[in-house]
Amino acid sequence: MDVLNAVLIAFGVFVLGYFLVVNATYAVVHLVALRELKAAIEARTLQEPYPEFGSPFLPGVAVVVPAYDEAPVIVDSVRSFLDLEYPDCEVIVVNDGSEDATLERLVEAFDLERIEASPPWELPSEPVNAIYRSPWADLTVIDKENGGKADALNAGVFFTEKPLFCAVDADSVIERDALMSVAQPFLEEPERTVATGGVVRVANGCSISSGIVERIALSHHPLVGVQTVEYLRAFLAGRMGLSRLDSLLIISGAFGMFDTETVREVGGYRTDSVTEDMELVVRLHRRLSEWGREYRVVFLPEPVVWTEVPETAAAFSRQRRRWNRGLFDTLFEHRDMIGNPKYGATGTFALPFFLVVEAFGPLVEGAGYVAIPIAVLLGVVNVEFFLIFLLLAMAFGTLLSWLGVLSELIGYGRYERPSEIARLLLYGVLENVLYRQWRTLVLWRGFLEFLWGAESWGTMERVGFDRDR
Repeated sequence: MDVLNAVLIAFGVFVLGYFLVVNATYAVVHLVALRELKAAIEARTLQEPYPEFGSPFLPGVAVVVPAYDEAPVIVDSVRSFLDLEYPDCEVIVVNDGSEDATLERLVEAFDLERIEASPPWELPSEPVNAIYRSPWADLTVIDKENGGKADALNAGVFFTEKPLFCAVDADSVIERDALMSVAQPFLEEPERTVATGGVVRVANGCSISSGIVERIALSHHPLVGVQTVEYLRAFLAGRMGLSRLDSLLIISGAFGMFDTETVREVGGYRTDSVTEDMELVVRLHRRLSEWGREYRVVFLPEPVVWTEVPETAAAFSRQRRRWNRGLFDTLFEHRDMIGNPKYGATGTFALPFFLVVEAFGPLVEGAGYVAIPIAVLLGVVNVEFFLIFLLLAMAFGTLLSWLGVLSELIGYGRYERPSEIARLLLYGVLENVLYRQWRTLVLWRGFLEFLWGAESWGTMERVGFDRDR
């Protein structure tokens, strides 16, 4: 029993120390993000209107849309992509062996005609069945055998002749001026910028018609509401701060712009990764550092894409387990970069941050949920101390969530109604009191699946945008 008590005390001290380190790191990243938000608001107020869309200096962009069983949302999404305010833009939808009516709905909505022309070169993907073009829109549809999202993205990236490509999810709607905003770093520093990303916002609850967000509203579904707060904190605080610290490792697969030739040089998307977006960005950091090239990977808070998030516990669990497996897979694949000053801030801060905070943080937290109550029952840990610690942990987590909500309110104000603001604050509490503990169990399961070598992608049932939620 003495040995067990000693182990429990040692683990309790470890958890306490880990909590302090992790939350101190989060606090630094959030403070940096608040400074960046202030600077972004000031710049937005002072800067002159952007140059005319017809400027000859704007590089061409291909919007690459991998699609698998996206029939309920694909037409609205493609309409939003075709309606973007950008002078030289083509849309390439890659139908990745869909088993539903995705291709048929595209053919009907955009009068697609099959063309006999072959791709300009052999595509590094599963076989292509046919290529379609719209007679009245700059839209190409590549119909291919199923190979997964990364395989579909590679088909579009190696098909286009545009110098930039924007990877987006098929269940997303991009705001009309977002493409211009996310391309801005490529115009300011074309030789250095290799990747940029914008904000992903939750579409559930919004009114979307013909690819346009007509009314922004907060979903009444509790799981969606909590994810809305989570997204606000992750993008308007987390990624903004990490970008300023030259430590951005994730450009969301739902909305990211890349230099086409650079992505081809590093080999395109890795088809055996379940989080191909993060793995590509980490590989860009690796290769460009090894090649001695100066580069930028930038997050921008202005450009926005709206996407559908899971509404059921099962769909949410599948998504987050996949994300967690991909996180561990990417960290393991590039483990020699962790702590290596050869890779600059990526090696000395970004990868250690993701390893200690994002990857192992939930695992330590989950173990604490089991071990510390046992220590309390055995009388090793004082009950009052445990309750105070637990309340402080939840309070600090809630504060970080509220900082994300505050960033939204003072910076962008998409949610204007007092009732919605109150609900966002409530969801910020629920995220840390109930949701966080459940998500920890989900992430633990994702970690175990990684150890077991699970490779399944999982599915998410699409319900479409034009629906009351």
